[in-house]
Amino acid sequence: MSGVVVHLPRGSGGVGGEEPYGDAVTLRLGPGERARFGRGSSTVPVELRLADAAISRLAGEIRATEDHWQLSNHSTTHSYLVENPEGAGEYLRVPPRRAAAPIPFEFSRVVLPTRHDTTVSFQVFAPDHAYLDPQGAGGPWESRTVTAYSLDETARYFLVLVALCEPWLRDQSPVAVPTTPQVVERLRGHAACARLTPRAVTSHIDYLAEEKLRISVPQAAETGRGDRRRNGKREAVVGLALRFGIVHEEHLALLPPRAEPAAREW
Repeated sequence: MSGVVVHLPRGSGGVGGEEPYGDAVTLRLGPGERARFGRGSSTVPVELRLADAAISRLAGEIRATEDHWQLSNHSTTHSYLVENPEGAGEYLRVPPRRAAAPIPFEFSRVVLPTRHDTTVSFQVFAPDHAYLDPQGAGGPWESRTVTAYSLDETARYFLVLVALCEPWLRDQSPVAVPTTPQVVERLRGHAACARLTPRAVTSHIDYLAEEKLRISVPQAAETGRGDRRRNGKREAVVGLALRFGIVHEEHLALLPPRAEPAAREW
């Protein structure tokens, strides 16, 4: 993946001339491209409109580079937080007037303070992090080999992928991939997934398919109903992960213990 994907959840704002609290917005920025965010106005255009009186008309800017992204804070009074939802509470504080702060996280949540008891936030998916092949980590950079699919095995999206592949890895001869509610239930016992929602699982699957594994969903799945399309995407993700050995039996140890079936009473 080159560039970044910026996602503004539904209810946080809109784009261009849309009304505040509009639909979800997703922007794709190539290297060198930028997206401005803030309250905006007829004279201050922004790509991401955030509706709160405490947010500046032009609150900040995101700029994509080749291998990361940068955040500029145009506020003169407020700091912004950049959280790592996949980590253990890591975050960066971008102070007022800070320009082009480099953000190292692969998946980030940008949080802005408001006048209410809630914050306004949007998500940024970074350029694909490259990992060296363990077999070829030495030698000059030009001769090194990078992995074809750069996945972070400590990330929550990787847990979702393992849960999707689990029936095949356990040789249970399944007839269908696990559904989104089944994935939520399977991961519920994991400390990092106690508050995982079906919508979050769907977002992780979209991220895996579109950005990490670069899968084109079959045309039949694209043109069918929404549930057919989602099933086609899950099947494509599982098929590629298993064919190329991206997920294997050792990864099952990342999942929480399976619930034992209740003993029958006689």
